[in-house]
Amino acid sequence: MSPAAVASVLDSALLGERVAVSQRSIDRFAKAHDASHYLFVPEAVVTPHDADAVASVFAAARAAGRSVTFRSGGTSLSGQGVTDELLVDTRARFRGIRVGEEGRTVRVEPGATVRQVNQRLARHGRKLGPDPASEIACTIGGVIANNSSGMACGITQNAYRTIASLRLVLPSGTVLDTGAPDAAELLAAREPELHAGLLRLRERLLASPASVERVRQQFSMKNTMGYGLNALLDFAEPLRILEHLVIGSEGTLAFVAEAVFDTVPLLPHAATALLVLPSLREATAALPELVATGAATIELMDATSLLVAQRAADVPAQIAALAIDGHTALLVEYQAETADALDAALAGAAPLLDALPLAAPAAFTRDAAQRAALWHVRKGLYTTVAGARPSGTTALLEDIVVPVEHLLPTCERLIGLFAEHGYDDSVIFGHAKDGNLHFMLGERFDDPEQLARYERFTEDLVQLVLEQGGSLKAEHGTGRIMAPFVRRQYGDELYAIMREVKRLFDPSGLLNPGVVLSDDPDSYLRHLKLVPTVEAEVDRCVECGYCEPSCPSKDLTLTPRQRIALRRDIASAEAAGDTALAAELRDDYEYDGEQTCAVDGLCAIACPVDINTGDLVRRLRAERRSPVLNAGWSAAAAAWGPVTRLGGAALTVANALPAALPKAATTVGRALLGRDTVPEYDGGLPRGGAKRPEPGGDPATAEAVFFAACIGTMFGPEPGGIGATAALLELAGRAGVGLVVPEGIGSLCCGTPWKSKGFLDGYRSMTERVLPALLAASDGGRLPIVCDAASCTEGLETMQHLAAVAGREAPALRFVDATQFAADRILPRLEVTAPVGRVAVHHTCSTTALGAGGAIDRIAHALAAEVVLPDDWSCCAFAGDRGLLHPELSASATAREAAEVIAADADWHVSANRTCEIGMTRATGRPYRHLLELLEAATRP
Repeated sequence: MSPAAVASVLDSALLGERVAVSQRSIDRFAKAHDASHYLFVPEAVVTPHDADAVASVFAAARAAGRSVTFRSGGTSLSGQGVTDELLVDTRARFRGIRVGEEGRTVRVEPGATVRQVNQRLARHGRKLGPDPASEIACTIGGVIANNSSGMACGITQNAYRTIASLRLVLPSGTVLDTGAPDAAELLAAREPELHAGLLRLRERLLASPASVERVRQQFSMKNTMGYGLNALLDFAEPLRILEHLVIGSEGTLAFVAEAVFDTVPLLPHAATALLVLPSLREATAALPELVATGAATIELMDATSLLVAQRAADVPAQIAALAIDGHTALLVEYQAETADALDAALAGAAPLLDALPLAAPAAFTRDAAQRAALWHVRKGLYTTVAGARPSGTTALLEDIVVPVEHLLPTCERLIGLFAEHGYDDSVIFGHAKDGNLHFMLGERFDDPEQLARYERFTEDLVQLVLEQGGSLKAEHGTGRIMAPFVRRQYGDELYAIMREVKRLFDPSGLLNPGVVLSDDPDSYLRHLKLVPTVEAEVDRCVECGYCEPSCPSKDLTLTPRQRIALRRDIASAEAAGDTALAAELRDDYEYDGEQTCAVDGLCAIACPVDINTGDLVRRLRAERRSPVLNAGWSAAAAAWGPVTRLGGAALTVANALPAALPKAATTVGRALLGRDTVPEYDGGLPRGGAKRPEPGGDPATAEAVFFAACIGTMFGPEPGGIGATAALLELAGRAGVGLVVPEGIGSLCCGTPWKSKGFLDGYRSMTERVLPALLAASDGGRLPIVCDAASCTEGLETMQHLAAVAGREAPALRFVDATQFAADRILPRLEVTAPVGRVAVHHTCSTTALGAGGAIDRIAHALAAEVVLPDDWSCCAFAGDRGLLHPELSASATAREAAEVIAADADWHVSANRTCEIGMTRATGRPYRHLLELLEAATRP
């Protein structure tokens, strides 16, 4: 069937209104990329709204002769979420989370991330059993599809062991809730062949003692290779067998529309130590006794890992001082429900730890910062190696598992394989107590010689792991990469049973063909992802997707990963001579990739290789700017005081007119000059603000320099409010805190409007004016500079940093957001005289980047009986004037948080940035004010 014919079927009544379909090239290519090293471009991206809509997709796909592959978080590393046919997005709509009584169960849809679920469970002292390292981005759909585990859960608290029930859509279209009272009867009635077939397979397996023994041995350790045939032994009822076969089936047997998990206790007390031993032999020899002491995690890092760790600027002293020669480290952590229980665990382990032949001093620490630093060593290995790989290479993060007693020979032989095949700097690390090892390779798949090397290495790896009685996949899933080797790991009989499992569930091969099982021995070598060199700001991206959940444009256009991947796709199309595709992607990228990026920097916080995709977007914007616009913004920089006052006056005039008049004027302007040039006015915008405070103050007695943000002049406060600037001045006076206001403050700005829009000449001009003025006002940098708008505080920090990077002389100034300053210097000196009942707090992307969230919460809790911190918090994407240029961006970014805030029915709604307050007011219909306004009102004498 041709693509046009497929499109016709997908647009037919088979799908209905609750399924969205896109065949735009930019959507297809954006969704093509996941964290694996495979690349397929789907014919269409299909987004169903609910389980019944998924059943409709199955029917339409079958009619079109196309297969269906599910994509949720896209963090999978083995190629299980990519296809060149129909890609079904299960993240956009399936995000529900419902916590059961006391948090002992949780009902979750597949698009919710592990972190989102655990945030809701934490208040009950509970969490999910699976604890994958990718919890920031991996979704419940992926956790179930891959039977995810992690650092601590082993095989006792993984998805297989903690699932209570599943709501499934079978390939036939049957929707089955395994937790329903009549589920077993419904399965037998609607799927009689599947029901009977599962019983036959169980009998077949039980009839072969050798097969039973093989299955038990394979699943006595972490194992995500092939289908979970242990379900045929662990359960006798077809319903329970079906339920547990789906877990770990990687979307090849059914769609999981909802899952109920039994949760596990969240152990709040922990102690961590890094034990450095002379060699792998001593480290692996210590494992059995360490496991016996009840250690929650034991992470292994080989000598190359330690050498890599020494490159980090923040390497712990005990590693930095080592002359590494074959050393191996074990990161050991004990966890407990109470401090006394933790004391007992450490006391019980002390004799063993004292007897270890440590190569460096070690001590267990309970301090959160010190523990985080130790874990940073382990988690930073991926960052360091992946970020330093040569441009144009693909990063492959692999995992294997062997019985713990075989860990030493496996590690030694694996190191030998790296040397034999020329994989330099390949580190070995992993979950030692489970015998689970990870290692990373960097490979160029566009070079036939290197591809042949990868094939030879894979064959040697397969032979090594199987000789050691291990599994070729421990927790990353079989995917495409190991599908051809399933038969070798299990043998013909068990492979035949797996084939029959697939036939019973999916007789037409509708779901995710080529994944889990493959009879083509070379299929893992096809459709490999090439990584052409692109812009330096983002070239080291490994397409892991960690950035995506925090991106405010994720539900509207693109995510940071997709913005980067599309730059690679454009480069590939140009290299292949496909100018039409490159032009089409470029045209759509202007809106999807550039105009609707909030450049808020949250992606950089989540990124394991420290990429801020906003840096790329700002550069692209700068390249598009016309000389006329650039000159206009440079002129604005030179006369910024009058410009801000004029902008504020214009808003005041517009506020006094019927809203339809200024809205009509901006609508005409947007039509003539472009949506990305002229802001859109609406009646919800405030009047203009007040003039910034007059310069003055005595540096000798002052505690800080006050940089009043210009957005307070542009945008006035909510009706009845006084604004952040007036609030800070009032609070400082009330608390006896002296402030200095810089000379020329009316014409100074943090530069963000120029930087974010790509007007670099104006940005340089503002930098050259602002930094010297602040140096003078702060007595040569002695006083901190306090700003009353978080985005401007961050902007000033960035201005100083970029000036230093550019080689210009940059003063050593200290910038503090007003919320942090108020929490530290003002709140302790005041009495709360008028506390409020409930306050809803919107953290901003800038307060998050600045680390000021704790200060905001501290103030809010001091003033209110109850503080509402929305679980569905996100950057509001107002981003200066971005919410005025593209209000659809801010509306999309705030939708879920707004619904939560409206339901909370708070007395006050606060944030820490005037434009963010406007964005949240627009989204919720509730007046958002600066937190300082609440502090001022609650502490009046």
